[in-house]
Amino acid sequence: MGTPEFAVASLDKLVNAGWDVVGVVTAPDKPAGRGMQLQQSAVKKYACEKNLNILQPEKLKSLEFIEQLRSLNADLQVVVAFRMLPEIVWNMPPMGTINLHGSLLPQYRGAAPINWAIINGEKETGVTTFKLQHEIDTGNILLAQRFAIGEEETAGELHDRMKEIGADLLLKTVEGLSEGTLKEVPQKEISSDTLKHAPKIFTETCKIDWNRSVNEIHDLIRGLSPYPTAFTELNGKKLKVFKAVRNNTEVVAVKPGQHRTDGKTYLQIACSNGWLNIIELQMEGKKRLLVEEFLRGYRF
Repeated sequence: MGTPEFAVASLDKLVNAGWDVVGVVTAPDKPAGRGMQLQQSAVKKYACEKNLNILQPEKLKSLEFIEQLRSLNADLQVVVAFRMLPEIVWNMPPMGTINLHGSLLPQYRGAAPINWAIINGEKETGVTTFKLQHEIDTGNILLAQRFAIGEEETAGELHDRMKEIGADLLLKTVEGLSEGTLKEVPQKEISSDTLKHAPKIFTETCKIDWNRSVNEIHDLIRGLSPYPTAFTELNGKKLKVFKAVRNNTEVVAVKPGQHRTDGKTYLQIACSNGWLNIIELQMEGKKRLLVEEFLRGYRF
């Protein structure tokens, strides 16, 4: 069960390892783009290429879908980047339902663990496989793997690394469950003071507050790149910032949010304790550009 590109890597691992995938559950086709043509999910495209049995329920509690799922007689259900499942679905197979999550649980439960780990300036993260139960992302842990986050790594780059690391861990999990060698470990109880969450990201999260430090703003930009993207305003227009480099060696003697440029090679914006060099950006209604390309066509 999965929808986006992140889930394809795990499905591919299972297929190539010879596991009998009796069904693939993914989101219904949705209209998108200027022509509003029906678009298939990344998981559906892959499943079609491999001639796998595909289910696309509108409602996960519908009797028709429940009966279709039951008729597959799956021993185990695997969830990667999918919707919340009702108990009648996750409790159906004899071996239960497992989920791959993009954090070291119990930290960063929620919809956007990759983004929030970078936004919060974490130096490492990981992937976890666990058994589904009632509360979201709280089930017993099966396997986990930690790894470092690069100092300049963006959410998009971490996503692409993590989907491969996660796919390998998922395959090990399925093999371990099949062989009966894995022990379920309850998630540790952590006080609310130290528990970090990964909720869905909204527009207000993406707006840059230049009164914050260079490091905080740098991490926000990395954590939201390439999507949904941190933004600010320049001369009354929305300006998306995809990449920036810290320059906190120089004392700032101007108001946060002010900019300076030579009009050719650099654009710097003041934070509370230093300057941020903008590297890649996109003005409202225009294309994404490197700063040198942007400055060639923009007059302050």
